Amino acid sequence: MRPVRAAVGIALGTVSACAGLAVLAAGALARSTGPVVRLAALDQRRVAVLLGGADASSDGIEPRRAAAYLWCRIPVGLLGGGALFLLAAGAWTAASGLSRWLAGRDADGMAPTWPVAGYLLAVGLLLLFLDLAGLAAVAELERRLVHRFLGPDELARMRRRIDELAATRSGIVEAVDAERRRIERDLHDGLQQRLIVVAMLLGRARRKNSEELYRQAQTEAEQALEELRQVAWRVYPASLDQLGLREALAVDAERSPIPVHLGGDLTRRPSPAVETAAYFAVREALTNSAKHAGATRIEVAIDQDTDVVRVSVRDDGRGGADPAGPGLAGLARRIAALDGRLTVDSPPGGPTHVIAELPCG
Repeated sequence: MRPVRAAVGIALGTVSACAGLAVLAAGALARSTGPVVRLAALDQRRVAVLLGGADASSDGIEPRRAAAYLWCRIPVGLLGGGALFLLAAGAWTAASGLSRWLAGRDADGMAPTWPVAGYLLAVGLLLLFLDLAGLAAVAELERRLVHRFLGPDELARMRRRIDELAATRSGIVEAVDAERRRIERDLHDGLQQRLIVVAMLLGRARRKNSEELYRQAQTEAEQALEELRQVAWRVYPASLDQLGLREALAVDAERSPIPVHLGGDLTRRPSPAVETAAYFAVREALTNSAKHAGATRIEVAIDQDTDVVRVSVRDDGRGGADPAGPGLAGLARRIAALDGRLTVDSPPGGPTHVIAELPCG
């Protein structure tokens, strides 16, 4: 399907090259740039859909750059049309010659002998290879021309990058504020209330000199200490610095109420910021699976390419996770601040698949 799509794209490119020549000539006579820009935008879309080029926005294409693009791609479009014509002509010649041989007749005065068939097969395969290589080169030229003339210039790229940084900075500030509010709730609603109970039990035990009340106060104090450890662990696990990402996730897998299968590893340790973001991505997904998905099994995979750290979490739960929810949305903003990407695939009925991709750093 992909070669067919590329052939259609090159064929349409030949048509658009002829149309471009006509539009440029008409625009020069009428001194109008609108058709030139529209044809360049349409051609940009053709390359993106059929030839695998970058689907950049066509908003704000400068008429001068659009005209330069159309002039430069006229010979490329005609070259692609010529390569397609040679491919079709070669296929027709081979098919007609073979059909004549199968019918017991000569093809262009040549009898169907093995030496002749071998010679024609070798020459035909060589010409086919050269023609396909030419078509691949035309497709690459099409993509390069679109990137060179219709892609954003350096100033536009800098503006876009500034907008992205401003958005991610705002997002990370919101995520940090939300995390602070969550920690405050944990301390206020959990730990603080338990310490109040401890103080009340100690006061009653002192007045009544009751050993039972002292034991209850001790139990509450121990539970308060455990809750404090849990809050500290949710803020930042010490095992992440000490053991690394995989071992820290292994500790979380042991604590999970749902069986977790942990696979994969990192070829080298990423930067602390990337490691922390990857860890919290997995932990947020584990928490959601345990609390909301009704899952019975969770699979966690860790992978690392040359420049990307990838962690994924898949469960067999009911699905329906909302990427715009506070937990996942805050996590997505945190990952975006590191030029990473969070993908959530959770159709109703499940399964849920969460993937976090971050630059190695």
